[in-house]
Amino acid sequence: MTDTVRLTSLAHGGGCGCKLSPGVLRDILAGMPVADQFKDLVVGTETSDDAAVWRLNDQQALVATTDFFMPVVDDPRDFGRIAATNALSDVYAMGATPIFALAIVGMPVGQLPVETIAAILEGGASVCAAAGIPVAGGHSIDSVEPIYGLVALGLVHPRRLLKNSTARAGDVLILTKALGVGVLSAAFKQGRLEPAGYEALIESTTQLNTLGAELPDIAGVHAVTDVTGFGLLGHTLEMCRGAGLTAYVGEQPPLLTSVETLARAGVRTGAATRNWDSYGDAVRLHPALASWRRDVLSDPQTSGGLLIAVDPEAESEVLSLARRRGFQTAARVGRLGRGAPIVVVGGAV
Repeated sequence: MTDTVRLTSLAHGGGCGCKLSPGVLRDILAGMPVADQFKDLVVGTETSDDAAVWRLNDQQALVATTDFFMPVVDDPRDFGRIAATNALSDVYAMGATPIFALAIVGMPVGQLPVETIAAILEGGASVCAAAGIPVAGGHSIDSVEPIYGLVALGLVHPRRLLKNSTARAGDVLILTKALGVGVLSAAFKQGRLEPAGYEALIESTTQLNTLGAELPDIAGVHAVTDVTGFGLLGHTLEMCRGAGLTAYVGEQPPLLTSVETLARAGVRTGAATRNWDSYGDAVRLHPALASWRRDVLSDPQTSGGLLIAVDPEAESEVLSLARRRGFQTAARVGRLGRGAPIVVVGGAV
C-alpha cells in the first residue's frame, strides 16, 4: 500500500464500481442501433446484456466488453486485480473464452507515484496472465482521479453463446458468489472493516468467473449474467425483462464474511439506495422483510458472481461444477415462472 496517498481518497465518485441506474441506462440506450439492423451483430444494446457479440463466421463469434472504475481499496496492486477480474467477468458470462485485453488508464499525474501506477497495472496484468491472456495495449490519460479497467475480448462458438434474455419458465437461479461487496467497501472507507472482512472482500473480487466458459457444456443452462453494479435484484430484473418472466428470489442469499453484522448496523452504499429508487417499483417485497436485507439485495457488486438460469434437472450439475472450480458458496437463490417481468422477494425458492 502506498505510504503517501490513499487511493480511495482520490476517488471522488465513490469508487464503488457502480453503474448508471437501470432507468437512466434504458433511456440512453433506447435510441441506439439494435442487433437486427446489422446482420452479424448477434448481441447489441437491446437486452442490457453483459457484452457485445459479433459473428465472425459459422464457427466463431467475437465477444467485446469494457469496464473500468475508481479505487475500491488502497492497495494499488489489489485495485488493479479487482478491476481486471471485474472486466473479464463479462466475457465469461457470455460463455466465451478471453483472448486478450487492452488497458484503460486514467491517473492523476503528479499526485500518485509512478511506482503506485505501475503496481495497479501489474495487478491487472497478473489477473490477465492467470486467465491465460496478454494485455496487448491500451490507452492512458492524465485524470483528476484514478481510473483503471480493461477492454476485454473473447471468442465463443455462436451456438454456445449464453445471453441474459433466454431464461425459461421453471428454471432455478443459481448465484456463484456470496453478496455484500458494496457493504464491505463502504465499511472499509469508514474505517469499520475488520481484517476478516477485508480478506473476504479481496478474495471474492479477485476470483475469476472462469466457469462461465464451461457452462455451455451443460445442456440445461439457459441464461447467464454476472451480478455487478445493479445488485442481485437489478440483474435478476434484467433477466426477467429479457425473457418476459417473473422471478422469485429468496430473502437470505449467501453473504460474505461480516456483511450481515455491518448491514444490520446500517452500513450500506449510496448506490444501493439509488438502485432501489430506480427499480423498486418492479420488485415485490415480503411485508416482514428487514430493511437491511433489502439493502443487501440491492447492494452493488464489484466483480460479483454469475447468476445462472438452469433447468432444475441440471441444478446439481451446475452446483457441482461451481464447487469444483472454487465457488464454495454457490447456491440456489431463486426461480423463474410465467408472469409479468417483476421480482418477488420472500418465501420458498
